[in-house]
Amino acid sequence: MGRAEERRARQRGGRRAAPTGRSSSGATGRTGIRRLFTWKKIVGTFFGLCLLGMGAFIVLYMMIDIPEGNAEAESQGNVYRYSDGSVMARSGFNREIVDLARVPKDVQRTFVAAENKTFYKDSGVDIKGTARGVLNTLSGKGAQGGSTITQQYVKNYYLSQEQTVTRKMKEVVISLKLDREKSKDYILAGYINTSYYGRGAYGIQAAAQAYYRVDAEDLTVEQGAYLAALLQAPSQYDWAVAGETGKKLVQERWNYVLDNMVEQKWLGAGDRRAMEFPVPEEPKAAPGMEGQTGYLVEAANNAVKRQFVEQGIAEDVKQADALLDLGGYTITLNVDKKKQAALEKAVKAKLTSRLDPDERDVDADVQAGAVSVDPKTGAVVAMYGGVDYVKHFTNNATRDDYQPASTFKPVILAAAVDQGAETQGGVPIGADTIYDGTSKRPVRDGDRKVGFAPPNEDDVDYGDVTVQEAMNKSVNSVFAQMGIDVGMTEVVKVAGDLGMDTEGVEAVPAQTLGSMGASPLEMAGVYATLANHGKKVTPAVVKSVEHNSRSVEFADPVGEQVISRAAADTVTSVLTGVVDDGTARRSVRENPLRGGQQVAGKTGTSDNNKSAWFTGFTPELVTSVGLFGEDAKNHSQVPMYKAGGVEYRVNGGGFPAEIWAAYTFGVMDEVSRFDLDTDQGAAVRPTRTPSATTSPSATPSQEPTTQAPTTEAPPETSSAPPTSEPPTSEPPTSAPPTKTPPTGSPTFGIPGDPDDPQSDGSQ
Repeated sequence: MGRAEERRARQRGGRRAAPTGRSSSGATGRTGIRRLFTWKKIVGTFFGLCLLGMGAFIVLYMMIDIPEGNAEAESQGNVYRYSDGSVMARSGFNREIVDLARVPKDVQRTFVAAENKTFYKDSGVDIKGTARGVLNTLSGKGAQGGSTITQQYVKNYYLSQEQTVTRKMKEVVISLKLDREKSKDYILAGYINTSYYGRGAYGIQAAAQAYYRVDAEDLTVEQGAYLAALLQAPSQYDWAVAGETGKKLVQERWNYVLDNMVEQKWLGAGDRRAMEFPVPEEPKAAPGMEGQTGYLVEAANNAVKRQFVEQGIAEDVKQADALLDLGGYTITLNVDKKKQAALEKAVKAKLTSRLDPDERDVDADVQAGAVSVDPKTGAVVAMYGGVDYVKHFTNNATRDDYQPASTFKPVILAAAVDQGAETQGGVPIGADTIYDGTSKRPVRDGDRKVGFAPPNEDDVDYGDVTVQEAMNKSVNSVFAQMGIDVGMTEVVKVAGDLGMDTEGVEAVPAQTLGSMGASPLEMAGVYATLANHGKKVTPAVVKSVEHNSRSVEFADPVGEQVISRAAADTVTSVLTGVVDDGTARRSVRENPLRGGQQVAGKTGTSDNNKSAWFTGFTPELVTSVGLFGEDAKNHSQVPMYKAGGVEYRVNGGGFPAEIWAAYTFGVMDEVSRFDLDTDQGAAVRPTRTPSATTSPSATPSQEPTTQAPTTEAPPETSSAPPTSEPPTSEPPTSAPPTKTPPTGSPTFGIPGDPDDPQSDGSQ
């Protein structure tokens, strides 16, 4: 074919025949696929993809910020401790975040040796490990190790545990940024505080307690290496539940950690060889809220929340409640572990072991509450809130819905002496001032009757008695008149100054009977102020509060002088007479454990026997014990007549005083005496013997004797007081046997007091 024809053929779309001996396919390969996959194109494509990946990563780096932390990863519980530091209870999430400075440096390094030897040098990301993880995720092989400590912390604290490429890329970006913005110590602290160690323990502090019963700051290197080894497989490596394989693996892991420390020159080879595997303690159930624990925790929480508001940490109680629920608080109570146990034992021995609801229905209605305070520091060293927090949620130690009855009488006397008050006849009120103790005697303010004529318990007439005798025998008519002599407004004010909640309380004569509500905690504070010579004592349940990000400060429980020392010491002096010659003499004075200990105190039995009290003190310890009649079904206030097998009335000189004595004398370190600044001795005897009478005396009060008071206790009476009759204001459904009071007693010539357990056969 000529050139012209060949040209025409091409124009028509024709093709020349291939030359003989050449393969058409070979020619096509060289000019088609080979052209497509040249080395230049492959290298170019590779670099193009790299550039694309780098660009995408840069975009991701710019778009992804370090997010807010995972709230769950920061969730903490609250730890409650006794005054000696031992754990009382835990609540909420079992994590307590601690500063890295509290963890020994060598223990910190065990975690680095276990998980990431290059931690202090790397940029926060293990490229090889991350690439392997991504490939495994894409291929469906699941997650594998290789992450740095920084990456693990980011996963725990900032991200979820899901295994996706997106999550892995976020992990890398956040880790790089975090490593640039935060210190290695910050990251390591976050890691050891957010990790899970098994046994329900989150964070190193909870783990240290769970496995070795110590705080993180007291961990040894060997123990730290075990906790670091645990993180690889907490459930499999827990020594208490691990099989032979698990125990072998965790020991190998433990050795691996320590060997890495030697390699990094963080541990000497000689020290390493001397180390033995630290077998963990057996698992122990977290302390619950059963028994008294719940009452103590509740009281501590209430004190902390009040302080949040007072300190401005929270705006109101609701916000304070939410703040406390976030956890992370270590709350140390003032409660002494031994005294707490002793108080619980005393209540059981003297009360609850004698209650038998199957035999007596009323026994199911008896509730006990008690608070013990150190008057020198204000510390609440023991508290009894009820039979069991999970069975009876109301804390009987802090409830204030029952009348304190005659335990209020010392407040009236304190106000009288502090204010230098006088009787209607112009006589200064003191321990030996004479009053008319006739039952239902109309109270007078000058020539005017104030419309108040309270009966004495069981309507007993005492005739002319000294204030000391009236306190010993708890004579209502005397203190009702004294309240008017002092001025009820002043009495209520002094009650508030001493520690009672008087908000909304009317300053009326009826308050002299202790008709306002009060709690054992309040009454312990009032008597602690008396014991502390008139310096205000506000009982403090909480000793200290620790938190990693906020400070909670409490005011000193011991405050300023609220009544004069002379007034406080005079009342204390008079109250020794209640023990030595009054309503508490059998349970306290004659207790074989007393050993000569000087004691002051006051009994109280409220209207219709709905409450019974004994609040007493030594120079070192003030304890208020209350018994409350509460219907077991509807929780209304009910009488306690014949509860515990007593013949008739449950009196303050019975169960409450017995509990007080068993506890106080049981924890007493040594015999002590009061240091009193008063010219009125304990249990002052009058120079004349008043006689019992059934009619009011002609004058409300008489001139006191001129004879100097004595500090000696009066002689013991040899005759037993009479059995009590029911109160006149609310008689019981079944009347007790009626007995006629004798005309006098060998010492004072006055009838026995029904509040004394000897008078009604209380056990």
